[in-house]
Amino acid sequence: MILFLQWYKINEKNIEHNKIDIQKLCIFTFIILLKGGYKMLKLKGKVAIVTGASAGMGRDIAYYYAKEGAKVLAVARRLERLEALAEEAKGLEGEIVPYAADVSDKAQVESIIDEAIKRFGTIDILVNNAGIMDDFSPVGDVSDEMWNKVLAINLHAPFYLTRKAIKHFLEKGSGNIINVASIGGLYGARAGAAYTTSKHALVGLTKNTAFMYAKKNIRCNAICPGGIETEIATGEFMKNVNKEGAMLAQSGVGANPRMGKGHEIATVAVFLASDDASYVNGQCIAVDGGFTAY
Repeated sequence: MILFLQWYKINEKNIEHNKIDIQKLCIFTFIILLKGGYKMLKLKGKVAIVTGASAGMGRDIAYYYAKEGAKVLAVARRLERLEALAEEAKGLEGEIVPYAADVSDKAQVESIIDEAIKRFGTIDILVNNAGIMDDFSPVGDVSDEMWNKVLAINLHAPFYLTRKAIKHFLEKGSGNIINVASIGGLYGARAGAAYTTSKHALVGLTKNTAFMYAKKNIRCNAICPGGIETEIATGEFMKNVNKEGAMLAQSGVGANPRMGKGHEIATVAVFLASDDASYVNGQCIAVDGGFTAY
């Protein structure tokens, strides 16, 4: 692109007088583009927090953000995985900084915002992605332990992070929050009572946050993935599932066209974080290959 601008400057007068062949100009520009001379980075100069970034959708979101020029605080419990991700991202336009934290612990959750501001001086984007699955139990079979753990990670952590991030966003005059919910937050038959409740509540938090802060230049949207190939099915509560609940929840799985990939969620997360989505607010976007169209 720099070469093109230099060439244009030299030939500006001739172009104005139509002495330069427009066809040659187009060919020259095309060659520059083919050589990668011009690439518009959607998140250049932005600072993002991504939770649950050690695997699955969170890992892909963090990587794609760095690819688009963002500085990313990648958060998860497994530091070694975050470090591997940061190493993998070294050749990208942005950067990934690992930060180990357990989002089921309120004190550790609130330290995430402080760490991002300490490292980068600001925050532009918050992605609440960390989540766990329940064991498909209907409400009558839900244990206190599972209920508290699922809500702590899937709902309380996004709430605490959003509450603290909002204060910073109000000070700077802008902000962008992306919650990774689920089609289980839109319908009642995709999981057990704990997971379904947590994701429905996250959808409600998304809509209320979007409405309440829309005039403050703060956007909040949710991505609602369908079946995605992640490690969520290997979680602690999935080791001994409620068979009756699982059978009921999976009764419509034949309508699912296919399983999705993490990067198919990451590209939507890039869009929502970018200026391309400047008028998108309070939306809960199902990304499920058409599963919920059934």
